Amino acid sequence: MAPPDGAAQEGSTWVPNLRLRRRATRIYRTTMAEAKNEFTRISSLRAESVGEPGKRTFRVVVNSESSSASVWLEKEQLFQLALAIQQIVANLPDDRDTEGSFPTDREADPLTNLDFKATKLVLGHDGERSLFILDAHDPEDEDVAVIRVWASEQQVQEFSEEAMRVCAAGRPHCPLCGRPMDPSGHRCARTNGTADLTQLEPLDQ
Repeated sequence: MAPPDGAAQEGSTWVPNLRLRRRATRIYRTTMAEAKNEFTRISSLRAESVGEPGKRTFRVVVNSESSSASVWLEKEQLFQLALAIQQIVANLPDDRDTEGSFPTDREADPLTNLDFKATKLVLGHDGERSLFILDAHDPEDEDVAVIRVWASEQQVQEFSEEAMRVCAAGRPHCPLCGRPMDPSGHRCARTNGTADLTQLEPLDQ
C-alpha cells in the first residue's frame, strides 16, 4: 500500500517506526499507512490516566483546531511510546530543524471527535518536515489508521515526559515485599511469613 502524499517513506526519510501491541513491541523501518483523520494543527498532546490507583486506564488526548481524540491504550503501550520518542530524539542529527513544516491542508474536518481503543501504534519521524508522526489503529482495520497526529519535537518531548510521570504514579509499593499497597491497608506478605519472593506481582497500574 502506498503512503499518502508527503508521508515519510523509507529510503527518502529516516523513519524508525514503533509498533506497539499488548504483548509485543518491535521497532523497524516501514512506510506509514493511510489515515482516515489527520490532526495537523494540534494545540495539546497529553497523557492521562483515569480511575483510582490500581484500577487505572490510560489514554492519549489530542486537541487540534476544533477537533479532539481520546485514544485508549495499555499502560505498557504508553510507557513504550514514551521510551520510543526519547530514543528517536536521541538519534536525530544535532543540526536538525526543530520548528517543523505542518501539512495543514490535511487537517481533519471541523468538529471531528474520536474515542477508541488502539490495538496498534506506529511512531515515525519525517525528516523532511522535521515532524513526528503518530498513527493509531483500531481492531476494525489495521491497514488504515483511525488517526494520524503530526507533532513537533517539543510537543512529543513534553508528551513523553508527562507519559513517564503518569505511568509512575500508580499505587506505592511496599519496600519490604515489593507489592502495591492499597489506600485501605496493606498486608505485607514478608512480615507475616507468606511471601514467595520469586513470584512478586508485576508493577501495578
